[in-house]
Amino acid sequence: MNDQTIYALASGAGRCGVAVVRLSGPQAFSVLCRLSGKSDFKARYAHRVQLIDPVEGDPIDDGLALYFPAPHSFTGEEVVEFQIHGGRAVVQALLDSLAQMDGLRLAEPGEFTRRAFENDKMDLTAAEGLADLIHAETRAQAKQALRQMEGALGTLYNDWADRILHILAHFEAVIDFPDEDLPEEVEAGARAKVANLQHEIEDHLKDGHRGELLRDGVRLAIVGPPNAGKSSLLNQLAKREVAIVSDIAGTTRDIIESHLDIGGYPVVVSDTAGLRHSEDVIEMEGVRRAQDRAQSSDLKVVMFDAADWPNLDQKTLDLIDDDSLVVLNKMDQAKPDVADIGGQKPIYMSAKSKEGLVDFFKRLEEEVATRCMMTGAPALTRARHREALEDCVEALVRFAEIDLPELAAEDLRMATRALGRITGRIDVEDVLDVVFSDFCIGK
Repeated sequence: MNDQTIYALASGAGRCGVAVVRLSGPQAFSVLCRLSGKSDFKARYAHRVQLIDPVEGDPIDDGLALYFPAPHSFTGEEVVEFQIHGGRAVVQALLDSLAQMDGLRLAEPGEFTRRAFENDKMDLTAAEGLADLIHAETRAQAKQALRQMEGALGTLYNDWADRILHILAHFEAVIDFPDEDLPEEVEAGARAKVANLQHEIEDHLKDGHRGELLRDGVRLAIVGPPNAGKSSLLNQLAKREVAIVSDIAGTTRDIIESHLDIGGYPVVVSDTAGLRHSEDVIEMEGVRRAQDRAQSSDLKVVMFDAADWPNLDQKTLDLIDDDSLVVLNKMDQAKPDVADIGGQKPIYMSAKSKEGLVDFFKRLEEEVATRCMMTGAPALTRARHREALEDCVEALVRFAEIDLPELAAEDLRMATRALGRITGRIDVEDVLDVVFSDFCIGK
């Protein structure tokens, strides 16, 4: 347990109806008593208190205080929360009063949650889930984060680690007691269990990155020749004037991004420069960036001017693949009978008149949902999880190729350590700063 007591504003900064100031550490309860002049506080009950600065004697606020004794608190330490009026002067007065007390200091970003991890109140995956919940911008993001915070991922990975440790125990027995003539089926059965576990982890890795897409946002690029209506479509998606719309070719020269909520899923939409040959150095760079963004995106809207059919731009046609929605725009001006473009059935619409937009939005929402949809098993949400699981699989593959029990057992230990890096069951000091740097002060 930490010797220092930390404090911070745990609610959002700025003017609000109610602000929450949190303390955690050995002096939390004594600070509550000093500020309130009372000592008879029932645990986990809201008590109305008059808070007085113990040095100046000036009133701070009339608010509520809650006391959470260790170890039954969020951090596992003595915790006190003050619910006060959210005016800046009131909040600052309480923070200034706490700053004058010996043994107290302002918390660092994520320090409350880090203490909860260090005191075994949660594992690293749950801590990361809490960070994701704080930053969630869509309903689906919040649902995934809450599931992870409640331990879905940690339970899965801990179960795999426990199963490997159980198998390792059999190999340790073979190594430590070679004269005991342990049945051969013991080792054979253990190897069969490892093979099954390896397949489970490999299936978990084959998730199409849906958890990471949901956490970070599906990257959607709108590409096509100049004046196809890309910027108009972005403005329709964003429901505001994000991009300049003009009949002048080459108006959009750089990538314009907008972060949207489409059907409850986060989507980062990029409007790109029109694809065409140009001698203008700046426009050429815009075309190059457009092509790069199209190649790196998770989903593309490949847009053409319907009036250009059948003479469609070849650079744009070359970008069509299985991750594309092909759109023939400006159907209010022309609607050719086209069954197939680049192997895809085109969507007819007009970004200007809004004709056909409902069908387009429906198709887009379906495509986004397919890439992010949560299934029964918890989803991978971070690259570090994926890297550790890949290391675990590599160790299990090596295990299957080794007959010598001593060497095979070492690969099982390495597989266990790889899983432990995800949940924090082993020494993970090198990753803690990375994990908790995503938090804000007061969390």
